[in-house]
Amino acid sequence: MTKAVQVGRVRIGGGAPVSVQSMTNTDTRDVGATLAQIRALADAGCDLVRVSVYDEACVGAARALTDASPVPLIADIHFNAELAIGAAENGYAKLRLNPGNIGGGDNIRRVADCARAHRIPIRVGVNAGSLERDLLARHGGPTPEALAESALNSARLLERHGFDDIVLAVKTSHTVDTIRAFRLVAKHCDYPLHIGLTEAGLPEDGVIKSAVALGALLADGIGDTMRVSLSGDPLPEADAARNILRAVGLLRDRPEIIACPTCGRTCIDVPTLARRVRGALADVHIPLRVAVMGCVVNGPGEAREADIGIAGAPGGAALFVRGEAPASIKGDPAEALLHEIKRRWGNP
Repeated sequence: MTKAVQVGRVRIGGGAPVSVQSMTNTDTRDVGATLAQIRALADAGCDLVRVSVYDEACVGAARALTDASPVPLIADIHFNAELAIGAAENGYAKLRLNPGNIGGGDNIRRVADCARAHRIPIRVGVNAGSLERDLLARHGGPTPEALAESALNSARLLERHGFDDIVLAVKTSHTVDTIRAFRLVAKHCDYPLHIGLTEAGLPEDGVIKSAVALGALLADGIGDTMRVSLSGDPLPEADAARNILRAVGLLRDRPEIIACPTCGRTCIDVPTLARRVRGALADVHIPLRVAVMGCVVNGPGEAREADIGIAGAPGGAALFVRGEAPASIKGDPAEALLHEIKRRWGNP
């Protein structure tokens, strides 16, 4: 188990649930626009939101943002220790930086001292696009080994100044390299890990790549907080991250619809019925497993193992509820299924 760090009211690591985060893409100096996006991301399911802090005007906006934000905010800093200190002094709950580009030993000490004084952690974020030249030369490029070495070296820079309230991240745009890099880091430290695939691309591509990388890591027990990085509007990132958590069984906050792929034996209109059921249960927050199956081959078994389900049969369908004998359905299978969910679990 990784050690725990506290980011405002959100705990990262130490066995806490995997938290979801995203990042604003507004002009941080525009408090109204940035705060509106922060609130939208929180409503979409983000536990944490990261904000770019790239000049003194951004620091000037910090207190207005941090005071009004519904979730803890993370300041994303590069190259400038003064901005990191200003962000820490004005309410940000966590800093994201790379000690290697913050300006040398004294600046690292000053930032570490400030973060310690304000009791906020630092996320060491290592990306393939910004690795140190000596590591690139020695490893022959931004390999998983180079990424892991950079992250662990950066953590040691902070440790030398007595600071170990650290989160680590090693991100590339390559799915397999990202998996390998995080696995290497996880073997060599107990710091909580921020997992993600950087520059994953447009949503239609990035969601698939992120699901592969993050799903593999989460299935290994690696990852304490996560971001799905997609080009454009950040709002879809929250939904994608939560769907990945649901897919690996780490989030059960709403019904899961199981539906067969259909074949020549299918006796009911599975896609239409499954969409109707999913739509009717869209606002339900009960962790039910609901099966919509098309025939008598796998259908009864899958439906029986779900909390509730239907399976098509010649001339009709059967209703299954876990632990009970199946009941024959007369009429609309979806209507019968939804009626039984309402009867047993309340109004969907």
